[in-house]
Amino acid sequence: MGGGWERRLGPAVQAAPGARVDRFEVFFDLVYVFSFFIIARATAADLSARGLLHAVLLLAVLWWCWVVHSLVANRIRLGEGFVPLVMALAIVALFAFALASPRAFRDPAVGLPGPLVIACSYLVIRLVHYLVYRYAIRKHPQELRKIRPYAVELSCSTALLFVAALAPPQLGDPGAAAHLRDGIWILLVLFQYATPLLTGARGWVVTSAEHLAERYDLILMIALGESLISVGVGSDVVGRPITWRLLLAAAMGIVGIYGLWWLHFDLIAPASRLALHGTHGRARIRLVRDAYADLYLVMLVGIVIFALGGEEMLHQVGSPHVGLSEPVHGPGMALLYAGTICFLVGDLLFQLRTLGTVSWTRVGAVVTLGVLVPLAVHLPILLAVAVVATVTVLLVAVEAVVFAGPRRALHAALLEERVAQERHETAWRRPRTRPDEASAG
Repeated sequence: MGGGWERRLGPAVQAAPGARVDRFEVFFDLVYVFSFFIIARATAADLSARGLLHAVLLLAVLWWCWVVHSLVANRIRLGEGFVPLVMALAIVALFAFALASPRAFRDPAVGLPGPLVIACSYLVIRLVHYLVYRYAIRKHPQELRKIRPYAVELSCSTALLFVAALAPPQLGDPGAAAHLRDGIWILLVLFQYATPLLTGARGWVVTSAEHLAERYDLILMIALGESLISVGVGSDVVGRPITWRLLLAAAMGIVGIYGLWWLHFDLIAPASRLALHGTHGRARIRLVRDAYADLYLVMLVGIVIFALGGEEMLHQVGSPHVGLSEPVHGPGMALLYAGTICFLVGDLLFQLRTLGTVSWTRVGAVVTLGVLVPLAVHLPILLAVAVVATVTVLLVAVEAVVFAGPRRALHAALLEERVAQERHETAWRRPRTRPDEASAG
């Protein structure tokens, strides 16, 4: 890697401490979110306990790939030099991973075996990131030694995936094979997320706190957008008349998603970004590991579960054969509530880890929704959806009043930060601007 490519296309460019997310990274994230969408689609077709377990396992493995990807992007500009060409291999492999996700735990009689495609795709994705990162730090022996645990993690994770793909069919008993494969996947996820805990995230480097916080916020934002698509898919409006009850249910579902967006991005996300800027050294690495790498996964799982519940709810509301006085058939409503609870719990833990505070209003909302779940599954469809949307809206409204002072102070600090950054950038550019351009401005 490198050599001729570097001479023709440019070298691997190191990220600067104040780096921001580039366009190539956003493009790459869209492929990840496509994978989330495919996993949600496959789970919607199999709304069972095992189907949900498989979805969570796939999301966890995929998220671990993304965490590694984000660390590489925080050190190397993925959109510059020869790196985008190499990363194209990872994009193709990630797309293959997404397409194989619905068959990740099955051995079909025809076509390529999904578990094997998953294992091969995973190997390519991780290997590309590892080799690019290793090439970028090749002149730093100390850093090369620090990433050895992740070479071991990559080897063991890939080996487990290949064992999960090849060993179960040899048993001859489909039931035993399914349990074995599930067990290997659970072991894989535990091993991946235990590695940075056991090693203290040794080898992790956060060059730009701004880039890392922005990157995680963007992937969560795109995931929320994907949930809108999933909920819309559930309406199944093509070829069907638009009814007032369908529009009302869709509006309440969107209000729920909007509430989740507000609860994280209005206060918690910007305050946590400032907290990340205020930490340094090993403390910053541990904060990234605990809050961003781990707890964002909890919020992501909550978004996917919410989307599954919203899709199922809208599908039944749009059916002319389902009366509005009937409850949602199946687990759809429970998933809608569980997804909201999961997101709020993840956000609460994220807030506790980054800011050292707890919003008791959110604790109250989680408890309220948990108490209401047994009742909601028996309520008429629209009433049950209205309840969860109302709890979310009330939480937003109460926090807007209770935290009005801290909110104003935070947003004033953010405005001051943006003004200072703009002044610094303007001062830096002024000597490099031609006199005629400066006068024209």
